[in-house]
Formats: sequence, C-alpha cells, structure tokens
Amino acid sequence: MRRKDREITRIEDILSIVDRAKVLRLGLFDDNFPYIVPLHFGYEYAEGKLIFYMHSAKEGHKLDLIRRNQNVCIELDCDTELISGGDIPCSYSSSFASLIGRGLAEIVDDEQEKVRGLYLLMKNQTGREFEITTQMASAVAVIKVVVCDFSAKSKPKA
Repeated sequence: MRRKDREITRIEDILSIVDRAKVLRLGLFDDNFPYIVPLHFGYEYAEGKLIFYMHSAKEGHKLDLIRRNQNVCIELDCDTELISGGDIPCSYSSSFASLIGRGLAEIVDDEQEKVRGLYLLMKNQTGREFEITTQMASAVAVIKVVVCDFSAKSKPKA
C-alpha cells in the first residue's frame, strides 16, 4: 500500500468497514478483460479469513466465469463523501473507507451452507435475523468467496 498513513490494520476496524458496506464488487477473469459485478453480501470472519456469501440466479455469466477460474478480487467501500475544494478544482477530494482482497470463489452445493450464507446475507443487509429454509436456498445459487489476503484504508472527513 502506497499511503501507509491511510492503512487500517486493526481487525476490529476492518470488520467495521465490512459491516458498514452494503455492496461488494466481485472482480472475475473474463478472457482479455476483467468482469466486475456489484452484489449484496453477507460475511463471517474466521481464522484470519473473511468469508463472503452472495446470491445469484442459478445460471449466468458470473457463474460460468467462476467455474473457469476461481481466483477473484473483491472491493468494498463506505463513508464516501465529497470534500469540497471551493474554487480550486485540484483541491477537491473524497473521504472513504475501503477494503480490497483476493481470494477463491466457489458455487456452494451444500444446502446447509447455502442456508447459512443466505442467513448471513440477510442479517448483513437488513440487521434482522430471518429463518431461511432449504426450499428458499434451493431457488438460488450461492457464491462463497474466501479471502485470505486483504488490506483496508480510510481517509476520514477532516
């Protein structure tokens, strides 16, 4: 990371960014060009790894790409706000907090893990706990991304 003064290293602060973010951008390999898709997500942190769950239609381009190459990149951000530079265009900036990570994606087959992933997704997105049934889970695909390599940074509003 170039700007070490913006780096966040405490896991509690990193997880706070993940909690405040509501959209995860999933970067996939698509031949000669990257393919990035914004997704709602749920997550858990275990044994130094961030484990994200997203839902999807049962067929589609992102699932095809994951089947071809499981290496992915994720990006989350929150607290984004314009910082005015007044009459000087080059003085404008933005406050933010963000996380970027690399990991492996998989399409979850296990019904109980799908249920857990969807439960975490709904809890993260709504703050509420819902009962998710295997029948509900069977209607969608669930993508799991295990991120072992991640970094976070922020530029708070002054």
